[in-house]
Amino acid sequence: MTFRQPYLHDLTGVVAAPIQAWSDHHGQIRGEGAQGAYCGDDRVLARAVLRVNGAEPEWLSTQENSSGESEFVYAVRMPAQSADPLVSVTRMRTAAPGRLAESLTFKSIRTDPVRLSVHVELVADSTPLEQVKAGASTAAGSLAPGSSEWQWRGQGTSARLSAEGAELEFNGSQVLLAWEFDLPPADAVVVGWSLDLRNEGFPVVAAAGQPLRTPSVSGDPRLIRLMARSISDLNGLRIADRSYQQNSFLAAGAPWAMTLSGREALVAARMLLLIDPQLAAGTLRALAARQGTHSSGDSGEQPGKILHEVRRVRYETGEDGRILQVPPVSYESIDATCLWIILLHDAWHSGMSDAQVAQLLPNLQAALSWLQEYGDSDGDGFIESPGGGSAGGWQGWKNSPDAIRFQDGRVARGPIALAEVQAYAHEAATVGAEMLDHFGQPGSGDWRAFAADLARRFREKFWCEDEAGAYPAAALDGDKRPVDAVSSSMGHLLGTGLLHPEEKALVVERLMDRSLFTGYGVRTISDTNGGYWPTRHHAGSVWTHDTAWILMGMMRDGFEEQAAELARGLLDAAEGFGWRLPELFSGHDSSRMWPPVPYPTACRPSAWAAASAVPIAQALGGFNVLG
Repeated sequence: MTFRQPYLHDLTGVVAAPIQAWSDHHGQIRGEGAQGAYCGDDRVLARAVLRVNGAEPEWLSTQENSSGESEFVYAVRMPAQSADPLVSVTRMRTAAPGRLAESLTFKSIRTDPVRLSVHVELVADSTPLEQVKAGASTAAGSLAPGSSEWQWRGQGTSARLSAEGAELEFNGSQVLLAWEFDLPPADAVVVGWSLDLRNEGFPVVAAAGQPLRTPSVSGDPRLIRLMARSISDLNGLRIADRSYQQNSFLAAGAPWAMTLSGREALVAARMLLLIDPQLAAGTLRALAARQGTHSSGDSGEQPGKILHEVRRVRYETGEDGRILQVPPVSYESIDATCLWIILLHDAWHSGMSDAQVAQLLPNLQAALSWLQEYGDSDGDGFIESPGGGSAGGWQGWKNSPDAIRFQDGRVARGPIALAEVQAYAHEAATVGAEMLDHFGQPGSGDWRAFAADLARRFREKFWCEDEAGAYPAAALDGDKRPVDAVSSSMGHLLGTGLLHPEEKALVVERLMDRSLFTGYGVRTISDTNGGYWPTRHHAGSVWTHDTAWILMGMMRDGFEEQAAELARGLLDAAEGFGWRLPELFSGHDSSRMWPPVPYPTACRPSAWAAASAVPIAQALGGFNVLG
């Protein structure tokens, strides 16, 4: 099978995890690419096409009101009518837990009644999401319902169609809804349809409890729009593990990652601590419940290791022209365990009670033990990623096989010791020791020694120099050589305690150079790198959370002016993207491109991109206190 991931940048979606629907920008769902309606990891509708009097109405406007509601306005052209659009239809599409719905509101300002024949063509489907992501062509549908309720994979997965007042006609996978009515002058007629959806085999469900509240922000008035959109997106991504439904967290993003992904959930929860510490508590507990207990070569599980991702079944994905088999539960993430420890510490300092933290102390001890017993695979004192495996890539957040490059563009060979992972490990050991002391647990001295030794070795092995001065390498390769790319990875060292003051200043200066900082955000690698390309996934693009994480480190280390400059860049980018920050976008310079060029397969909404609104507001003085 050839992997050809569909582009998303020109689609419009509604999301209420684990429900989502994607149409073209005009509102029609045509089954092309990623278009369709999904429940969990199945596409349940391939098409939803509206026609009025035998023709598609003419699109006028698209309004994305919230993560779960989009509104499409059309004109209905009538015979002998002036150019004025005197008959209109507003198509409101909404996603809510367990339900997808459309209402069609017809209005007329004509002086005579208008006879309307309205048809909505639906095509039922049951294509797995990973096949859609791989570019499988199934627009004709893969399921023939035969009635208004259809099922696939048994009683626990079903879609029930409701369409009050409509005549229903079934033809294979096609379901045709038809309404005939007279539209009176200066009046409105509303019709519609809905799908009630169940997918009990999917490992996550919609989260219960209160949604995130939009915080009050001040300063740049654009922050208000960014924050409102971001909180709406985050609420659309709130889910819970089906086996542990009391713990809510954020799905990584739509459409590709509407599930529990450890790294993304932890990063987003940390960014949101200032406005909702309870989300962090739910994320910590959900991941602790699935913490590794034994070693498995298939899934990458190891004792104490924190989950990378959970899916319904084993699935295929594409990377660098290859098709990879990924197990349904994967632990192939080299950084999630450290990030879990760091979030536990920060959540504790943000109001998580001693009693709540105490319940997770066995998980903390296990996570710390993983660092020493499994993280350092060759005993050199660094945390290595072997690369490859079922998920491909380097198991850090820059997980593409071609992400880690030397400055001349050559791709590094593994095992790889990623710079940012060493920083996370240093911080995890340091804050872990603090928590062990507070709760009267043994071992704090050993972990402080671990952190000090790691910092010393990092200083000896990672630092490089070019004509612009000294800087930390992106990684050490399999031969323990510094991978000398000038990259955003160095920004993740800030705020972790790994660097001396003069080293911090060198890193900040390098990050703010226009070879890395585009004016919108920090490139994953410098535009002087031999492998740089502005829309290369991890080798030239700008990732929203990457820049936001860097500016958080800058704030912790006292570089507030530079943090504010990065925040203003992301705010400019947000304005160019209609106030929804995507997962990633191109590395083109802001002096050349407005609005920013999208990365066509990026998730939007994306949890860690939307959560970045909070550190952006912090850096720009939008909150009175720092988290």
